[in-house]
Amino acid sequence: MKLYDCIVIGAGASGMMATIEVAKNHSNVLLLEKLPKIASKLKATGGGRCNLTNTLSNEDFMQHFGREGRFMTPALNLLDHKGLQNFFHDIGVETHAPDGFRVFPVGHNAMSIIDGLKKEMERLGVEVVCSQKVEALLFDNEQIKGVKTHEREFFSNNVIVATGGMGYPLLGAEGDGFKLAQEVGHKVTDLHPAMMPLKTKESWGANCRADTIAKVEIRVNIKKYKKLHAKGDLIFTKNGIRGPVVLDFSREITPLLAKFDEVPILINLTKGLNEEQIRQAFKAKPTLSTLELLKTLLPKSVSLELCKLADCNPEVTFGKQKGQHRDQLIKLLAWTPLTINGHDGFKMAMITRGGVSLKEIDPNSMQSKKIKGLYFCGEVMNLDGPCGGYNLQWSFASGYLAGKLIK
Repeated sequence: MKLYDCIVIGAGASGMMATIEVAKNHSNVLLLEKLPKIASKLKATGGGRCNLTNTLSNEDFMQHFGREGRFMTPALNLLDHKGLQNFFHDIGVETHAPDGFRVFPVGHNAMSIIDGLKKEMERLGVEVVCSQKVEALLFDNEQIKGVKTHEREFFSNNVIVATGGMGYPLLGAEGDGFKLAQEVGHKVTDLHPAMMPLKTKESWGANCRADTIAKVEIRVNIKKYKKLHAKGDLIFTKNGIRGPVVLDFSREITPLLAKFDEVPILINLTKGLNEEQIRQAFKAKPTLSTLELLKTLLPKSVSLELCKLADCNPEVTFGKQKGQHRDQLIKLLAWTPLTINGHDGFKMAMITRGGVSLKEIDPNSMQSKKIKGLYFCGEVMNLDGPCGGYNLQWSFASGYLAGKLIK
């Protein structure tokens, strides 16, 4: 019976990083991947460009993960964005931040990251076995003993679960790690698809699909959740909304849709202008038609739809509109109401909201508090961030910490 120093389940970002760090101190390391090839999801990340991390300080970085963000402190102290860039430099992959914030591999090709990680694993003598789906964790007296796949059993006193979440199911994500964790006594929080387009009850946005609206702010219009908001670019679709601000905000919306059939939201499409500022801007140009005025703030397609909603004639001047219609148009420009009533589930989700409870994982090592020798890293845990390199940085940092501390 071969006894490995460590078995890592899942050849994604966190799993490969963990494997490399373990293999620096141990010669007998096994990486199991259920798909025929490693890193399928990583290859698709960021449209194949692979936004690895960003240049925020650790403190600011953690704030974007909400209340649970402090859990990342030990991992980020060990491998922050500078450390991650140095890591890739050392294995022959150069990175840069062309906009001063988002960090990409030079060339903006995820394959350079994958190739670099693969070569490093080969250099360290890691045994990689693909097409091996782990079906159960083997343990005895609260000590991990190995794993069972659909074909055979593999044995080790150290197992790292790096199976990811349920986003990108076409690339193999099925939530395997959640089931494995539950079967050995770990709690898994409610799971929701996140980082995805959203559907709206209103249909007028379908006429605005040609345009991207920059610097939009979205707020939830439910009293208890009014503090939830996000800013960024928005794109209307045939049946809803998408774009960076929607991908980010969907993390907050999908759990609410599980509670309510519909979620009312308010959208500021006018770069933060309020009602009084819009009114004064219109008064300064009294000779322009209502449509011409609106086009100083918004694309024509959106301007026409808002005129319809306010029952305004776009061809006449703003001063000649009926008072109630003028007021309604101003209100719509400041905060446009929409109703979110659905999404396409995990098949369109990039990440998962929810996962293995952080209360049962030691943040200083990523080791389970229930089973000795069992570790978790990456998206399988109940921690997710917005777009912009947050989730990959966390995956790499947590994998680095887990792998480095394996005895």
